[in-house]
Amino acid sequence: MRIAVIGAGGVGGYFGARLAAAGNEVTFVARGRHLEAIRRSGLVVHSPLGEFRTSPESVVASISELGPTDLVLVAVKLWDTESVAEQLRSSAAHEAPVLSLQNGVHKDAVLRGRLTDEQVLGGVCFISAFIEEPGVVRHNSTLQRVVLGPYRTGRSGISRTVLATLRDAGIDAEESDDIERAIWEKFVFLVGLSATTATIRQPIGVVRADERSRRLLRDIMAETVAVAKASGVRLDSGFADAQLAFCDTLPAGMTSSMHNDLEKGNRLELPWLSGGVVDLAGRLDVPAPRNGTVTDILAPYVLGRPAGS
Repeated sequence: MRIAVIGAGGVGGYFGARLAAAGNEVTFVARGRHLEAIRRSGLVVHSPLGEFRTSPESVVASISELGPTDLVLVAVKLWDTESVAEQLRSSAAHEAPVLSLQNGVHKDAVLRGRLTDEQVLGGVCFISAFIEEPGVVRHNSTLQRVVLGPYRTGRSGISRTVLATLRDAGIDAEESDDIERAIWEKFVFLVGLSATTATIRQPIGVVRADERSRRLLRDIMAETVAVAKASGVRLDSGFADAQLAFCDTLPAGMTSSMHNDLEKGNRLELPWLSGGVVDLAGRLDVPAPRNGTVTDILAPYVLGRPAGS
C-alpha cells in the first residue's frame, strides 16, 4: 500500500517504520530537527522486536507534498487535528481512508466533520514509544497493538484491508465491531493515568500506593465512565474499578505522555483529556469535579512552562 503517516513521533514513527519494513510505500510528514535528521539518515526505530530504518527519501515537510495515497495514518498531537484535516482535503491524498492513532475521543469527530464521513476509520493504539533524539524513535516494550473498525457498516471491506496490512507488517491488530466503545475504554484509562501522574508528578506506582491518590485515580476514571454512558457508549458501570485493578498490574515506574510533557515544559493535551471530560460533562449535565480540579491545577501549563517559572 501507499501509506502516508502524518506525524513521525513515537506512535507514527514506530508503526510507519514497521509498515515500511514490510514492503509498503510509506511517506512520513514531519517537521523541524526530526525532519532534517530523517532526510539525512532515514528514521531509525529501536525496539525489543528489532531495529527498523526507513530511507531518507521517505519523508516530506508538508501534507501538500503527498502523492496519491491508499491510506493515511494520523499520529499528530491533538491540537493539530483540525489543521491536518483541512490540509488533507486539498491534497492528493484527499480520497484515501484515514485512520487516526491519536489519543482521546474527540479526534475522529473532528476528522469526520471535515472529511467525508465514509473516509474515517475509528482506531486506537496501545504502545509506549517516543522520540529519543531527532531521527530516532525508541519503543519501550513488546506492546504494539492497534484496534480499528468502521463507523459505517459499508466501510467494513476497507477496515479489513487495513487490518490485513497491519498484520502483515507484524503489528498486533484486531477489528472491533464497536470501535467507539473500544476508543472510550482506552480513554477512561488514559484520562486517569495522565491526570494523576501529571498532577502528582509521580509514576503510577506512587499514585496507586497511597489511599487518597488511589481514590483520586478511581474517581477520575469513574467520572469518565459516567460521561461515556451519558453519551450512549455501552460501558459497564464497574468499568472504572476494572481499570483500577488493571493499573495494579502496570510497572510501578510507568507514567504518561502528559506527565513527560509537563516535566519537559512542553504543551499539554489537557484540553482533550481531563479538560475534554469536563467539557462533555457540562454539555450532558454530568458532574465531573475531580477532572475539573485536575484541569484547574494544570491550566497554567497547557501551553508549556509558564514564563518566569
